[in-house]
Amino acid sequence: MTTGILTTVRSGRHSCFDRVVFDVSGTTPGYGVRYVSNVFRPGAGHLMPLRGGAKLQIVLGVNEFDDAGHWAYQPSRSDELTNVTGYRTFRQIAYAGSTEGAAWIGIGLRARLPFRVHTLAGPGTGSRVVLDVAHTW
Repeated sequence: MTTGILTTVRSGRHSCFDRVVFDVSGTTPGYGVRYVSNVFRPGAGHLMPLRGGAKLQIVLGVNEFDDAGHWAYQPSRSDELTNVTGYRTFRQIAYAGSTEGAAWIGIGLRARLPFRVHTLAGPGTGSRVVLDVAHTW
């Protein structure tokens, strides 16, 4: 885990893949990404409905609260973190919730396609976790 806090989630389209970037203030967090049958809300265990034929679950080791004790990441719409209308692979990016120092995110995809995850330093003292999902095999 890390002392970092998830600040924003953004996405982009590229010629061969769709990308989602998780911006973190602070050090690079630990993470886990895997295909699952369904994504469930942490703690309560309720099903997180996602559009698409395949689902990725992402768990980011980030703090839930800032230094003042306020919720660190509060998206305006937890079911649509970014608008992925028109993307070739992404169908939906949703915030499932957080528990015990981890943020859970579900991504609905067109199909089960190859993906890669990497981290980047910056900007400044922050870091980024980057997930690319291919358009085809």
